Amino acid sequence: MQFDRDDRRWWRDRAAIVGVGYSDISKQSGTTTSSLAVRAIRDAVRDAGLQMSDIDGLATHQVMDCVNMGEIAAALGVTDVSWFHDESGGGAKAPAVVAQAALACGSGAARYIVVYRALNGRSGLRLGGSGTDRPTVSTELQFQRPYGMLAPAQNYAMAAQSHMSRYGTTSEHLGMIAVDQRTSAALNPRALMRDPITLDDYFSSRMITAPLRLLDCCLESDGACAVVITSSDRARDLQHVPVNISGWAWAIGPNDFSNSDGDLTRSTAHLVAPRLWGMAGLGPADVDVAELYDAFTFSVLVQLEDYGFCGKGEGGPMIASGATSIRGRLPVNTHGGFLSEGYIHGLNHICEAVSQVRGAARDRQVGGVEVALSTAQPGYLNGMASAVLLSRAS
Repeated sequence: MQFDRDDRRWWRDRAAIVGVGYSDISKQSGTTTSSLAVRAIRDAVRDAGLQMSDIDGLATHQVMDCVNMGEIAAALGVTDVSWFHDESGGGAKAPAVVAQAALACGSGAARYIVVYRALNGRSGLRLGGSGTDRPTVSTELQFQRPYGMLAPAQNYAMAAQSHMSRYGTTSEHLGMIAVDQRTSAALNPRALMRDPITLDDYFSSRMITAPLRLLDCCLESDGACAVVITSSDRARDLQHVPVNISGWAWAIGPNDFSNSDGDLTRSTAHLVAPRLWGMAGLGPADVDVAELYDAFTFSVLVQLEDYGFCGKGEGGPMIASGATSIRGRLPVNTHGGFLSEGYIHGLNHICEAVSQVRGAARDRQVGGVEVALSTAQPGYLNGMASAVLLSRAS
């Protein structure tokens, strides 16, 4: 076959996700990240209809909050690893790591790769922490610290305030994101928070950093998720309808402290979007469900705009119309997202996208799902963002 290796479209649909797995998601796991990872990986391999001896690749991302990958392999009894990838980084990385595993499977570097993420984000290292408990210290922190700008919520709050000032976005718009995602979580037996909430509940939750309230902020969770990836040719012989990895992209843009374009209402997702749609040969109108990174409600709103589901400044009205609810025209975070299911650093979004494309999401299943989008951090904090498009194999 003749092809241009500079043309990323060649890689479209050459790899697929064939298994998904979870540990319990909790506020207090009472165990190690190694144990959580092993549970999720075994569940994913079982779901794929494979044996652990079939696995010859491992990949993860972490911020010094998970046990060494070699220990995971030993605990699983995986003794012949031909490809591995252990990437430093947090919220921006899950789709990018899945894409790198897809490249490895598509090129023949490995046959079956498990991508996993495990963390004790509530009972162990708290990802929203500041000061000495932070796993890394950026060079910019020395300039932020005198002003008390230490927590991720503060970064997102600045962007939300800017969006409100420029476009008339309201707290009600942000609140509807939290309410809609809790409605979806009520249908998800894995979700940590399943009791329905109202806008009154949202406004009654305490202010964290204006305009963000407690219910604007994601959960801190203990848990693990895993997916099994293989070539699309091999996937056709396994027990589930394959979920093809049809497109991916990532970018590093300006963050909210080194923001060279001076616009906090636009995130790095606007750089990712054209690359993603171009690779997949798809557009926003083709997406049936969107699992959008929701460390804070505002990140959902800004990504609706930056991925092209609505115009700039139109995210709030789109949400208010009900379009992004589980029965709307573009259901968003159908599992409850980080706000209500749990925060497993993005990989649980990809697992949910797979379930929706398979038609296996039970009470929360959206009808006729052919294409699902899963995104990672939209670029605030560190400028990095990534996304992946999944589609039902024909």
